[in-house]
Amino acid sequence: MKKITVSLSGSKSITNRLLVLNALFDNAIQLKNISQSQDTSVIIKALSSQGKEIDIHHAGTAMRFLTAYFSIQDGRETVLTGSSRMKERPIRILVDALRSLGADIQYFEQEGFPPLQIKGKKLEQNQVKLLSNVSSQYITALCLIGAKLPQGLSVILEGKLTSFPYIKMTLQILKKMGIETEFENNIITIHHCQDIKKQQVTVESDWSSASYHYSICALGNYEIEIQYLFEDSLQGDKRVSDIYGKYFGVETSFDGGKLTLKKNTDFRCPKFIELDMNDCPDIAQTVSATALGLQIPMKITGLETLKIKETDRLQALKNELEKLGGGVEITDSSIELKSFAKKTENIVIETYNDHRMAMSFAPLKLLFPFEIENPEVVEKSYAEFWDDMKKYEISAK
Repeated sequence: MKKITVSLSGSKSITNRLLVLNALFDNAIQLKNISQSQDTSVIIKALSSQGKEIDIHHAGTAMRFLTAYFSIQDGRETVLTGSSRMKERPIRILVDALRSLGADIQYFEQEGFPPLQIKGKKLEQNQVKLLSNVSSQYITALCLIGAKLPQGLSVILEGKLTSFPYIKMTLQILKKMGIETEFENNIITIHHCQDIKKQQVTVESDWSSASYHYSICALGNYEIEIQYLFEDSLQGDKRVSDIYGKYFGVETSFDGGKLTLKKNTDFRCPKFIELDMNDCPDIAQTVSATALGLQIPMKITGLETLKIKETDRLQALKNELEKLGGGVEITDSSIELKSFAKKTENIVIETYNDHRMAMSFAPLKLLFPFEIENPEVVEKSYAEFWDDMKKYEISAK
């Protein structure tokens, strides 16, 4: 068994939240081990820009967080735009919520979609209602600015909650920064906070990036050591350790700030996997690809948010899994891998400008040959991905 050591950069989710908070609170936070992702670079550039037009390219997180951020920059006018795909991704829910608080936001082109014209102002209202099943990033965007509103903010959530771990992460980060919060009876309360103390924060490595190494461990013969991942992680994608342990035989051990992965050689794969991944949809592509590689029939539900990501991830998954012999059915919120057939030759996996499509399929190259189209798309979240894949003798071609 070959031993591999991997160093992952900081969590994109944690880094991006802290960057927005840092900008709101006069750079009181000194950040270490921040994400090297393209998304994070976009947010750093946007927060430091004095220009009127801010282009966030494909970065959906940046669009949502910055819409809220610029809405409270009193006296500043900003046009927030992005790629052609970004202009197809809906943002009406967040805009309506911010408008209900008093924000001045107009659609520049198509109603309900970026680009946005934002005239920053003081928001005097302190209560907003949202359906609970919307993207957690809408809720997080509101929570991040809540402490800067004169009376704080109450977010009233109605219905079933989607991606709760991401909201929990946001609230825990706020508390660690010294901002008082509560979450009771589906009401999130963020108390007003004028200043936070100066502090240094080391960002935990990214669990969604770790998921691709879990897949490699499940499909190959490696012992993998990853730095800066913790058993008490704030990240919802830590669930990957439970999923891969229960269904794919990958054992996880923690030692301080180090994680080690090993395949249990006596493990027997289940005959069928059924999972609700409502709380960790970003690793659904990885799990689907692993199940295909091990030829385990599988059904994943709770994937409502995947249709409005960088691409329609459910349709993209179906298209590409079928190229590799999978019999796949999808709905608006689920994917089912039902059968397996012989792979054809000269396969090219399309990425749809979606970083997770490239990375989730890459481990399958341990089992059979194919090419990955537009491999550089991984820079969005994991710039060192292909360098790390070389350790397993995996390349895009």
